[in-house]
Amino acid sequence: MTVIAKTADAAPAGAREYLTFRLDQEEYGIDILKVQEIRGYEPPTRIANAPDFIKGVVNLRGTIVPIVDMRLKFHCAQADYNSFTVVIILNLRSRVVGIVVDSVSDVMGLTPDSIHPAPDVDSAIDNGCILGLGSVGERMLILLDIEKLMASADMGLAAANE
Repeated sequence: MTVIAKTADAAPAGAREYLTFRLDQEEYGIDILKVQEIRGYEPPTRIANAPDFIKGVVNLRGTIVPIVDMRLKFHCAQADYNSFTVVIILNLRSRVVGIVVDSVSDVMGLTPDSIHPAPDVDSAIDNGCILGLGSVGERMLILLDIEKLMASADMGLAAANE
């Protein structure tokens, strides 16, 4: 088990920090302040009639946590779970949710001028859930509003704006 230290020691002034992770060939970023911890993948307990992207639930120190497979949610090709597969445990307002990703990379500080608007194209992700595209050198990150994504009508895993 790895715990993410929420420090701002190396981030430039005005920067926000994002945990980066991979799904298939794409790299995504989510606000580090939403991340509670990162765990290795363990098969969750299935819930009958749950959508395919809900892998099930796990008992995390007494809290029942729904686990979402982001590959299935984003309609990526199915991948085998391997030693790099991890579950990012998110703390979204009063709800704890886990997301399965291919791997985590690092924490990047992005200044507002390094974040560009996302193009308006149809995709598996609601454009309202994309904060923008972050770029640092040759790297391009799809920055997700993970709280909004989890609160979407088909997910319903976090409370809508309070």
